[in-house]
Amino acid sequence: MVSRILLNGLTIKDLLMSQNKLHLTITQDGVMYKVEMRDHHCNYTCVYEPSVESAMSYAAVWFANSDKREEASRIHGRAVQAMVEQDKYDSLD
Repeated sequence: MVSRILLNGLTIKDLLMSQNKLHLTITQDGVMYKVEMRDHHCNYTCVYEPSVESAMSYAAVWFANSDKREEASRIHGRAVQAMVEQDKYDSLD
């Protein structure tokens, strides 16, 4: 059985027309529930939870932290870019 659950009372049309596209799919896989999520930054994760309630709790926290994850990813990218530039500068000596 596959259930699609929309958050914050938004309809499918609202989600598709907004910038806040959230996708959550919960599928029963044996005794566990497979939870697949994609946020509006196109970050994806898949976890297995023992109940639908714990799956929804995990999803709520994961979606709430999407902007923090995106900012951390940008900071990481800038740090890697700065290290590459520093390595180029150091290799010129």
